[in-house]
Amino acid sequence: MISTAAFTSAGCNAVSRDHTASLTHSRTSIRPRNTVLLRRHSSRRVAPVLAVTGQHANGIAVGLQESEEEKSLADRLRFGSLTEDGLSYKERFIIRCYEVGINKTATVETIANLLQEVGGNHAQSVGFSTDGFATTTTMRKLHLIWVTARMHIEIYRYPAWSDVVEIETWCQSEGRIGTRRDWILKDYANGEVIGRATSKWVMMNEDTRRLQKVSDDVRDEYLVFCPKTLRLAFPEENDNSLKKIGKLEDPAEYSRPGLVPRRADLDMNKHVNNVTYIGWVLESIPQEVIDTHELQSITLDYRRECQHDDIVDSLTTPETFDASSNGSVASKEDGDNLSKFLHLLRSSGDGLEINRGRTEWRKKPVKR
Repeated sequence: MISTAAFTSAGCNAVSRDHTASLTHSRTSIRPRNTVLLRRHSSRRVAPVLAVTGQHANGIAVGLQESEEEKSLADRLRFGSLTEDGLSYKERFIIRCYEVGINKTATVETIANLLQEVGGNHAQSVGFSTDGFATTTTMRKLHLIWVTARMHIEIYRYPAWSDVVEIETWCQSEGRIGTRRDWILKDYANGEVIGRATSKWVMMNEDTRRLQKVSDDVRDEYLVFCPKTLRLAFPEENDNSLKKIGKLEDPAEYSRPGLVPRRADLDMNKHVNNVTYIGWVLESIPQEVIDTHELQSITLDYRRECQHDDIVDSLTTPETFDASSNGSVASKEDGDNLSKFLHLLRSSGDGLEINRGRTEWRKKPVKR
């Protein structure tokens, strides 16, 4: 299991259930390579201040008075803001040259980093902790942080260098032990949905490294900023993000042993950031697949933390059983030209499972 700053990256210094963020919009524009006009719709950060204008029988205040704080330089320059209802956040990004890989498009690690970035910016935009952990007041008092339990990403078309991507994100409760964050990625030039993602998070004590249930106090602090009705990035019945990842049995068909975390792989929680795991999983994919296919989806279950002095083995085997078809044997490549693989990241020393994954690969387009 690996932690990263996100709200789920969540946290707030002062909130009220009846608070609705007010937005003011300023516009700036730049013209990217594809000549689409990129506009900045910025929201002014609002600090909710409780003012009693009436009370229910139970004594809960029902009124709010809002005071505005001066925006930071980052807020003024960032191309992102809360949506009108204040329950989700959208931000636009220009794909940089150093975020592009061998296919001349953004890498999946780039996409994952952008998801993480927009999640953190969402948390800060509603006034949550700006220390990188995006924790609530109660969480900080109890030394609690959010950690990733599962991540599922699907990319339908990868953006190229200088393309503009708009990402919308929102959070919701996920049972008693965690929360979830979803994303939708669009090509800002034409509004086409080019990807979706979802994640599940649980709470961990930063000192003991043990998981802890989400208390009502913490839940009340962030649910005010969440959609009131269930909203899913993957609403379809055959949602691949829910599919159980089968166990990879030894010996694996492909392996890349001896992966060592770099210092740059460590995050603010002092362990390996969840995006690094994606790169490690892909290290054991056979080269012929890399040459002829591109990643369509990836699902990762985070089982254990990885520290800076751990040595990791990456194992990969073609998926041969479809759990949704009662164990019937499936081919390595299905009728949709998808190659499917199971993955395992484990500690080289004791063999303990760190991460379990599943990927689907589609054949590359004939022309780029």
